[in-house]
Amino acid sequence: MSLQFSLCELPDSVAALRTDVREFLKEMSGDWSPEQLAHSWTGYNRAFSKELARKGWIGMTWPKQYGGHERSALERYVVLEELLAAGAPCGAHWIGDRQSGPLILRAGNDEQRKLLPGIASGDLSFCIGMSEPDAGSDLAAVRSRATRVEGGWRLNGRKIWTTNAQHADYMIALFRSGTADETRHQGLSQFIVDMTSSGLEVRPIRDLTGEEDFNEITFDEVFVPDAMLVGEEGNGWRQVIGELTLERAGPERYLTCFPLLAEAVRVVHNAPALAQDSSASERLGDLIAQHAVLRQMSLAIAGMLSEGSDPAIEAAVVKDLGNSLEQYVPEAIRILLDAPAGASDVPVHRMLAFLMQAAPSFSLRGGTREVLRGIIARGLGLR
Repeated sequence: MSLQFSLCELPDSVAALRTDVREFLKEMSGDWSPEQLAHSWTGYNRAFSKELARKGWIGMTWPKQYGGHERSALERYVVLEELLAAGAPCGAHWIGDRQSGPLILRAGNDEQRKLLPGIASGDLSFCIGMSEPDAGSDLAAVRSRATRVEGGWRLNGRKIWTTNAQHADYMIALFRSGTADETRHQGLSQFIVDMTSSGLEVRPIRDLTGEEDFNEITFDEVFVPDAMLVGEEGNGWRQVIGELTLERAGPERYLTCFPLLAEAVRVVHNAPALAQDSSASERLGDLIAQHAVLRQMSLAIAGMLSEGSDPAIEAAVVKDLGNSLEQYVPEAIRILLDAPAGASDVPVHRMLAFLMQAAPSFSLRGGTREVLRGIIARGLGLR
């Protein structure tokens, strides 16, 4: 197999949409703090998500009968770019819009599809139940078990690194439902879990920033009705791979630190000594060039997805390269600006202080770097 990254150009027709989104964000972002901007797409604000939904910018590609707007994947891509570039707080709707909704559309039943209008309106928030304490990003090693009972399933086990689970209404979770003699990739199923279910415990995990976006979830005899089994029993591996392609290929995999980069460019432009320093221009130019390359790669995947292709390996490449860039940007800008180690009231320093602490987790979410590189190697026939 060879990697395919065919050039994908955005049509001229999206220019007006981009302008509309920028005007909307200009109105909404007046009181966003530097730290909020640094959160990027993980910032959680249901009120903002509902305002975005009123503009028709959640569930954009979905059928109208499910609350969608039947717009193109490339139009959605433009909206995502502008939200990320502005550091908008999209966490309340991001997971549902990006992958939970599309999974339900593709594999869900009529009962599950009743949830889609709630996602599109910003009223329902989803989280992801994949990684486990003893499995990490190796999803074929999950041990959490679903046992069939009258009328449904009982779920037992643990999930970890679940972003914004403490706020979510539902989780789509991967459990082992098959027998012991099946292979690692067999016998896996996905379930839609009501986060208010009896026996479900959410334990926040505090990170270096002092915040608790990540969570550990314990399932103790949690009941899920038959109607909430997603797709066919045992088809979880195939479904989750398709879901991960959506999770790994988007612009959030290289634009998380873009608000910091944009602010650094403004600082350098307005500081005569830095503006005349050729090394400063070279460093910023290098960062901008890397973003431009990853944008073209990510756009290529968006084009393939819109045509019905399955660019799972290409998505893993973009995620790996994007996370490396995202982790590099804060350190590069710290050196460029010679930023102080202590507290500062300067906006760019406040954004930088947050991202220096948050960046180590960027190569964890969506699959660790080591697992991704194994996927890429297998896809290329190298292992």
